[in-house]
Amino acid sequence: MRNEDIAAAAERIRPFVRRTPVIPVDHCPRAGLSNPVHLKLECLQVSGSFKIRGAANRVATLDPERMAAGLVAASGGNHGMATAYMAASRGIPATIFLPENASPIKAQKLRKLGADVRHAGAVWDEAHEAATAFALDAGAYYMHPFADDAIVAGQGTVAVEMLEQVPDADLYIVAIGGGGLITGMSQVIRAARPQARIVGVEPVGSPTLHASFAAGHVVRLPRVTTRVATMACGCTSESIYETARRHVDEIVLIEDDDMQRAAELLWLDFGIAADLSGAASLAALMSGAVRPEPSASVAGLVCGAGIDGLTA
Repeated sequence: MRNEDIAAAAERIRPFVRRTPVIPVDHCPRAGLSNPVHLKLECLQVSGSFKIRGAANRVATLDPERMAAGLVAASGGNHGMATAYMAASRGIPATIFLPENASPIKAQKLRKLGADVRHAGAVWDEAHEAATAFALDAGAYYMHPFADDAIVAGQGTVAVEMLEQVPDADLYIVAIGGGGLITGMSQVIRAARPQARIVGVEPVGSPTLHASFAAGHVVRLPRVTTRVATMACGCTSESIYETARRHVDEIVLIEDDDMQRAAELLWLDFGIAADLSGAASLAALMSGAVRPEPSASVAGLVCGAGIDGLTA
């Protein structure tokens, strides 16, 4: 995948996505932040997350005949909603496989989008196995959430916008599930701001890329224990690993409860309804997992919407 592919994706998906706003994390002493921090609100994106970018780019590049039997996805929720939205826009069926730990609210939203929702397995990897088998039997197109260059190019368009909105950031913090978002974004950021630091955030209970970086090759986690379904992935792909290894400076681990606290703060102080993955960038700062240099300007994402902070 080249930067030219991401630029082309930005043009291709323009009819389907919003240019989401960026806000400063200011007037918020409870966050305990001393650096200037800006968050891009992809929680306000079509379908509720950045995932629509990759889904729209993949669908726009497919022959209609290839999609005639419908689209299939395995998802913690957000990729499924993006896939269902794109299927509805083309008048074709969508079948979405969710793991048992997926949010019931996201399952409900999927049904309202017209998707056939099926639960399979305890975690995403098991739902993925069921979904690929179903797609093969049905002749439907399987929308892989990260092992697909067109999907990753679409996710990279987040960074194209962010660089225009926060052009002088010194540190970028990005949540990781399977790794498609940070891979696409890091390729764009590294080319435009080679001196900037790029840090990924994973749950302690799903250290997929963290473990792979430590081993020097892709590893499969023996188990995934995080309750954050949108960041739960037992194994990434070779292409994601290789690209992320070149561009990402560090991957830090945070607890699920760190994301819960950050989601609650986003709701109480900003009125932003973020899911736990959406709160991960802020959680990494609030927990001290990421400690920016004193003068560093920080950019992060609220990458997905949810009601996780509304229970505060």
